Amino acid sequence: MTDIGKRKQDHIELALKSEHQSKADSSFDTVRFEHNALPEISLSDISLNCEFLNQNLAAPLMIGAMTGGCENGDIINCHLGEAAEACSIPMAIGSQRAALENNQPQTIRQYAPNAILLGNIGATQIQQQGIDLAKRAVEAIEANALIIHLNPLQELVQQGGDRNWKLVLEAIYLCADKLSVPVIVKEVGAGISPSNAKQLEQAGIKWIEVAGRGGTNWASIEYARNQSDFEQQVASPFLNWGMDTAKLLPAISANCPSLNLIGSGGVRDGLDIARCIRLGACVTALAQPFLAPALESTEAVINKIDILKEQLRWAMFLTGSKDLEALKTAKLEE
Repeated sequence: MTDIGKRKQDHIELALKSEHQSKADSSFDTVRFEHNALPEISLSDISLNCEFLNQNLAAPLMIGAMTGGCENGDIINCHLGEAAEACSIPMAIGSQRAALENNQPQTIRQYAPNAILLGNIGATQIQQQGIDLAKRAVEAIEANALIIHLNPLQELVQQGGDRNWKLVLEAIYLCADKLSVPVIVKEVGAGISPSNAKQLEQAGIKWIEVAGRGGTNWASIEYARNQSDFEQQVASPFLNWGMDTAKLLPAISANCPSLNLIGSGGVRDGLDIARCIRLGACVTALAQPFLAPALESTEAVINKIDILKEQLRWAMFLTGSKDLEALKTAKLEE
């Protein structure tokens, strides 16, 4: 197994452990809906339908970027892809770097022939290797869009990670201008600030995935993998660094009203999905909650999606929201 493959395998094993989840620090629980004791709607009439990249979705949720380039990666992506296809929701691929560097075939499209698939490559990889890498990532899976991920904190904590982030914004701008598919920019757990969102908007980006603090803690995972005592001591004050998704969504919506937002980072159930929509997200992305089901079977992933959808439907019922447009203005506790 290559060094990158070993790292990706470690990521799967560590992401399943509770000590690398920071749900307790999430601000989602501070977002409370006003209970509607007179909803005046039927649960069966509630619509979860929405649009994403000009296509209809069965619900405002997507399978977030998880893994790639390791032993379990193919079976995980097979189960996720088949579930995305069956449930009519998008799927974001884990980082394609390892597969592209090793010229490995990426077979996800065969499991999800009609689903929205989002490619994924790191911003610093594009900065270093140019737009051709981004084009290869799109072509390899016939992607409907490309996610460019930002992870400066993770790279700092990771032994041998990328420290040179000069001209990253320029690389993103070039992709937004030249690629044949939309570009989505996301963080991996520390959040995209309103000022960063404005920079990305000015660079031509129309979609960002907030990916704030509160879910899988990639700094904690890389800290656990780092073998250098010196680097661990340097990193230790930064393991809880970042901004909360529940605070970022309304702030970015106010600062950049034309941006389309994907709510992620600590989204763990259908109620959190409802909170994201109410705070300004168009759709939401979950990764870690799908990891254990994806190791089991396609049916387990589909079951998880059904649970999330029903939880979202309950939240809408209890706020008297017949559709997602109504949910966006549902009353919150003062």
